[in-house]
Amino acid sequence: MALAGAMAFIVVNAIAGFIVVMVVASINDDTATRVLFGLTALAGVATAFGGGWLLIRRKRPAPKGFGMGLMIGWSLVTVFTAGLCTAINPELYTGMFGMAR
Repeated sequence: MALAGAMAFIVVNAIAGFIVVMVVASINDDTATRVLFGLTALAGVATAFGGGWLLIRRKRPAPKGFGMGLMIGWSLVTVFTAGLCTAINPELYTGMFGMAR
């Protein structure tokens, strides 16, 4: 179940990240772009660690494993993409795409 949780986070994060990048590309306001990246990072952390913590508190092993997988998935995505795909490193967005100047 931990593997399923990690894969679920990776898939949902990829879809959400694509949507956020498309929205940010169409916005000309720097402040709105920064706020959107901040909210995206907050939503990802809340989903992975908040949801994961709630699932770990359950007494059955399947939800515990899935909750741990959510946390592991967030950590792996953050490490392997240097924070680009979890929005915790917005400097990469500004340097790569010219957004959020």
